Amino acid sequence: MNEPLAERIRPKTLEDYISQQHLVGKEGALTHQIKSGIVPSLIFWGPPGTGKTTLANIIATESNRPFYTLSAISSGVKDVREVIEKAKQSGGLFTSKNPILFIDEIHRFSKSQQDSLLGAVEKGWVTLIGATTENPSFEVIPALLSRCQVYVLNPFDKKDLEALLKRALDTDQVLKSKKITLKETEALLRLSGGDGRKLLNIFELIVNSESGDNITITNESVLNKVQKNTVLYDKTGEQHYDIISAFIKSIRGSDPNAAVYWLARMIEGGEDVKFIARRMVILASEDIGNANPTALVLANATFNAVNTIGYPEARIILSQCATYMASSPKSNASYLAIKEAQLKVRETGDLSVPLAIRNAPTKLMKDLGYGKNYDYAHDHKDNFVDFEFLPEEISGTSFYRPGKNPRENAMREFLKKRWKDKYGF
Repeated sequence: MNEPLAERIRPKTLEDYISQQHLVGKEGALTHQIKSGIVPSLIFWGPPGTGKTTLANIIATESNRPFYTLSAISSGVKDVREVIEKAKQSGGLFTSKNPILFIDEIHRFSKSQQDSLLGAVEKGWVTLIGATTENPSFEVIPALLSRCQVYVLNPFDKKDLEALLKRALDTDQVLKSKKITLKETEALLRLSGGDGRKLLNIFELIVNSESGDNITITNESVLNKVQKNTVLYDKTGEQHYDIISAFIKSIRGSDPNAAVYWLARMIEGGEDVKFIARRMVILASEDIGNANPTALVLANATFNAVNTIGYPEARIILSQCATYMASSPKSNASYLAIKEAQLKVRETGDLSVPLAIRNAPTKLMKDLGYGKNYDYAHDHKDNFVDFEFLPEEISGTSFYRPGKNPRENAMREFLKKRWKDKYGF
C-alpha cells in the first residue's frame, strides 16, 4: 500500500479530529459554525502537521458543500479564476451551500493572486479557507484578511500525539496486521516537534524498517533508525521558535558563544537567512537601542547583505553581526518608552495636538490659531527652548528613561541640562 499512514488515518469527521479543542471542542469557536453549516471565510494559521487541511475537509463534508482545493505552490491567477468559475456554477449566491475553496500555503500567493480572490469572497461565490504557516498579518493582503476570520492552530501536545499513535494502532489495517509494542514513546514525541504528520511518518518509517511482524519500539531504536535520517531542526515547527528564542536570549544575555552556537543550529537546519537577519534587526533596537546605535546600522546592513549573497557565505555575515551584538552594551529603554507611550494613548484617547505645534498651511488654519506662539528652537542658545510639546492633559509625563550605560548616561546628562526636573531625567 503506497498511501502514507498519515493519509490512511486522516480524520473524516469532527468527532475523530484530534487536538485544537479551543476551536473544535464542545465550546470551540468553530464547533457551532461547522454544525450549523454557516461558515465564514477563514485563515488557518499554524505550524505544519497541526490539521489545517484536515479541518478544511471536515468543514466541507459536515456542511455538505462542494470542495475545491488549490496549492499556492503550483497554482496561478488563471487556476484561481477557473476554480472560481466552477464554484459559481455549483453554488448559489448567498446560500449556506456556497462552495469551499481551500488554498494551501496561501502565504505563497502573490498580491495579484490574492487580489483575484477578493471578488469571489466578497460576493459570496465561495467560502475561502486558507492555510498558512506564516503570520497572515504580514503575508495576506489587508483587503483579503479583513474578509476572513483568522484561527490559530497549535502544535500537538503530548496528549494529542499519544492519542494519534493510539488511533494509528487501533484503526490502520496495515499496522493491525503486525504485533507492535510501544514500550517507550519519548523519542518519537520529541522528534515530531508537535507535528502530527511528522510523528506518523517517523512511526511508519520505523515499522517498515523491521523485517518481522513482532516490533517493539523503544527510545533507543527510534534514535538509531531515525535520528541520522531526520533533520532535527524543523524550520516551520516548534524548534523553529525555540531555537530563535535561544538565539535572541543569548545575544540579549551578552553570550557570543551561545549566540553563534544557536545560529549554527539554524544554518545547519536550513533556516531562511532573511528570517534570522530580520530578527537581528528587531533585536538591535529592542535590546541594544541607544546603548549602541551602530548595532542597528550593522543589523540592517547584514539584512541587505545576506539577501544579496545568500548561503553559504551569508553565514559569515550573520556570525559577525550576532557576535557584535552579543558583545555590545544593552538597553531596552527605547522599547519600554514606546510601550508606555502606547499604553498612555490607549488610556487617554485622542488628545488634541496643542495649537502652537499644529501644521498651518492655509490662511484659515492660521486664523484659527494653528502654529501661533510656536517658539523655533534654532532661534535660541544651544538650539533649545523650554516648550510644551505634549498635550496639556499629560504634560510632564516621562516615557523615555535612558538606560545605565556610557552612551545613554551622556544622553541623560544632555537632557537634564535642557529639561531640568520636568521629566525626571
